[in-house]
Amino acid sequence: MPTEPSITGQAMPVPLDLNQAPAAVPGDLNSRLRQQQQFPSKLMDEKHDFIVYLPPMYDQQPDRRFPVLYMQDGQNLFSPDTSFIKGNYWRMGETADALIAASEIEPLIIVGIYNTGEHRIHEYTPVEDKRLGGGQADAYGQMLVEELKLFVDRAYRTLPGEANCALGGSSLGGLVTLYLGLRYTWLFSKLAVMSPSVWWRKRAILRTVAQIKRKPNLNIWLDIGTKEGQRALGDARELEMALVKKGWVLGRDLAYMEVAGAEHTESAWAQRVAPMLKFLFPAQ
Repeated sequence: MPTEPSITGQAMPVPLDLNQAPAAVPGDLNSRLRQQQQFPSKLMDEKHDFIVYLPPMYDQQPDRRFPVLYMQDGQNLFSPDTSFIKGNYWRMGETADALIAASEIEPLIIVGIYNTGEHRIHEYTPVEDKRLGGGQADAYGQMLVEELKLFVDRAYRTLPGEANCALGGSSLGGLVTLYLGLRYTWLFSKLAVMSPSVWWRKRAILRTVAQIKRKPNLNIWLDIGTKEGQRALGDARELEMALVKKGWVLGRDLAYMEVAGAEHTESAWAQRVAPMLKFLFPAQ
């Protein structure tokens, strides 16, 4: 298993080795990946593909319901063929299968929402940048909450309540995850904020955190690779400190990991899937 995250006040770089990730569990993973293409929306012009991972016991236990993790950039999670760089994907299905089989995490449903290519930067950013555009995260979040999540809850056996609903993503996907998680505190109680693009619009997300009047009930996983650049590393540290200042406690409802030698890549995030899932969805 990958090294456990550093969740103390002294955030030390943690080396991870993808070869140490859980071995894939033989079986029918592909048959448990359900795809929905061109999901229509009345709230956005763009249509979104998404893919649903079902845990191994889903069909065998028809009366059981499961918590749900909604992930951005869904095409990079489960298949080497659909990932942004062919062959370079998160291995999220294999890792979740192995952790469930080892009773290290609670069985869960994972919904990977595909980005829309050229519109990704607009949907994943909370405020507009004069040079880069963006600023449509509110509309994207409304689509996710009012349409896509409603569809998933009707189509699959999901557990109700915010305690069983999580949101995650990396890079700009990590940025929009934190933004929407802080906006929809009544809906999400767990956030996976991986290598977040804190830099967007002069680090506007730090001001969003600073404006929190009352700390919500959110468990947050936050990470960064030490080879993502000094600016990104410094931004992640500032975000961690901002969250702690607002009342999050390292080791309780906040995990912060600096991964030694990790770059801003899909393969780097693949290495952090296991510890992230273990923090947010520990075995009951």
